[in-house]
Order: sequence, then C-alpha cells, then structure tokens
Amino acid sequence: MIYKKIIKLIWLVVLLFFSGCLGLGPTTLSGDRSDYNKALQRTNDEQLLLNLVRLKYRNTPLFLEVSNITSQFTFTTSANANASFPDTGLNIFGLGGAASVEETPVVTYSPLQGSKFIQQFLSKIPLDSIYLLYKSGWSIERVLRLCLEKLGPLDNAPSASGPTPKMKPHYEEFLKAVKIFRKLQTAHVIEAYLQTTEEITELEIQINSKAKDSLEVKQLNKLLELPIDNLNYILATNRKKKEKGKLYIETRSLLGIMYYLSHGIDSPKEDFKSGVITQTVDSKGDSFSWEKITGDLLKVKTQNQNLKNSAVSVNYKNHWFYIDRSDLDSKSTFSLLGQIFYLQAGAIEGIRPTLTIPVGR
Repeated sequence: MIYKKIIKLIWLVVLLFFSGCLGLGPTTLSGDRSDYNKALQRTNDEQLLLNLVRLKYRNTPLFLEVSNITSQFTFTTSANANASFPDTGLNIFGLGGAASVEETPVVTYSPLQGSKFIQQFLSKIPLDSIYLLYKSGWSIERVLRLCLEKLGPLDNAPSASGPTPKMKPHYEEFLKAVKIFRKLQTAHVIEAYLQTTEEITELEIQINSKAKDSLEVKQLNKLLELPIDNLNYILATNRKKKEKGKLYIETRSLLGIMYYLSHGIDSPKEDFKSGVITQTVDSKGDSFSWEKITGDLLKVKTQNQNLKNSAVSVNYKNHWFYIDRSDLDSKSTFSLLGQIFYLQAGAIEGIRPTLTIPVGR
C-alpha cells in the first residue's frame, strides 16, 4: 500500500516536470517576442532622436544596428517526497518541489558606416521614394517640406540641409505653395503619377478640372510662375533637357533632412550664449526662430529632468530632449523620418567589427 502511494507521487512529479518543459517554449515566445519588439522600437526612436540632437550641436551622427538577438532559456526543476510512520499507525506523506527559468540573451550590434552607407546617407532622395511616401497616405505637404530644397522657382531653405546657417533662409513662398497642395489633397481633387523611362523619372501631380477656377489653383500657379489655368505639375530632376512647363526640383539627402529638422530643436539658452550652437539672424541682424520653418513639423523640447510621459526622450550634455506624447504632428513627422531612413539606409548591412554583448544570465 505504501509503495503504491510512493509510485503515484513519483508519477505526479514526472508529469509536472514535463508539463513545465512543454509550456516553456510557447510561453517564453509569447512574452519575450513582444518585449523585444517594444525594446527595439523604443531604442530605435531614441537613437534617431539622439542623432538629430547631435546634428544640432554639429557633432557626428552614428547608428548602431541590432543585427542579431539570441536568447537561451534554462528550465530547472527539483522534487522531493517523504513519508513518516507515527505511533498512531497512520501514514503521512509529504511532497515538495521547485522550478525556475533562467534566460541568457545575447545582443549583437553592427555600426552602419563605410562607403556604401555614406553614399546612401548623402544621396538625394529619388522621386520614386517621394511618390511611394505620398501613395502611402502621408500628407503631400509634410513629404515635400522634408524632401525638397527647391520646387521650380521656390526655395525651401536649401541652406538648412547642412549645419545651422548664420543667415535666415528663404522659405516663405515655398511654404505657401505646399500648403495649397495639402488643401487640395484634403479636398480630394489631386492625384499623383510616376512616369519612368530609361532616361528620366518624373512625378506628375494633376488637379481635377472641377477645381480649375478655384482661388487656390490660381494662387498656386502664380507662386510657381505657371499659366493661371494650369492643372498639371510635372516635377523633374533632370535639368539637362529643360522643357517649358516643368518644375525642376532639388531633393534633400537623408542627412539633409535630418539637418533640416534638427535646427528647430529647443536648446538651453546658455548653449547659445556660449557659442556651442549657431544663432541664426535675419537681414536686420535680429535673432531668427527656426520654429517658423519647422515648428509645425517637429518640436523637440528640452528640460533638466526626464519626463515619463514623453513619446521619446534622450539625454545629451546633461539635458533631456523629448517629443511630447500629445504632439501628434511631431510624432507623425518623426515616424515619417524613420520611414525615410529605412528607405535610404535600411538595405545597408552593418559592417564588421560587430559588438556582441551578453545582457543577462
């Protein structure tokens, strides 16, 4: 009788052991995949913001790509059983056990650098990428403001594609034009088409004929120096064969877009006074605020302490730079910047040496 009970206890321990092992894989996959996903998304955003801040201070950006994550789980169990036989004649059995799971993750980092990455980083955004972003549902205003330095006769702060300029750039007329494009987009009266041949790639924006007599179209054509009744806007980058009616454009590079957005980052006043940051001035010598250019695109604020409710934040030079979680326009622009980054640099593999770090035991 006693032996039968002991055998039952042993079988119970064995069943508990194997049930724990069988549940380990699916359980850890369910929890850890989500955790790693969240960690990668958060740290990617932090790295992108950090590099924007670095450019604001004229420091070199650097990107580390997570090229590999390996995680090993060790499942350990122990069990014990005991029995006592008191004078009462009753048999008293005891069962004990323990189980533990130990994770050992290893993360491998690869720096994005080398000639191939630099070429992609400095190469102008192609028209087909601009078309792809537009067709993905992004605001035409947001896409053109980030990606273009020039639209026909209109300048979009071309000097902003590098370190902060000392003099205020020209941007006002360009801003008026792209805001009209956005208004027409929200009215669902424009469509874009990509025309590609062996020699050229052009982006054509067409306005529906029902908007022909609208004030917006007339204003747009006046700004772009086109016939007042024009409804087709052909954006071209090939200047070798200039054709009447086409809008020749200059696109920014990925680095140029990051510089463009970095100028509007809020910084401590002492950094301006000490000369660490360039103070841009207008033609009268008065201080120029970059919020006039990028303030409705991306606002990166700064303060001495980290905010727990920020969308993304980084510490740089003993100050916290962050995007407010309620600032939807800034979050949209930041997300668009991330997509442009992967369009331009996402196909580049990190080069050796890699940095492999065991982050747990």
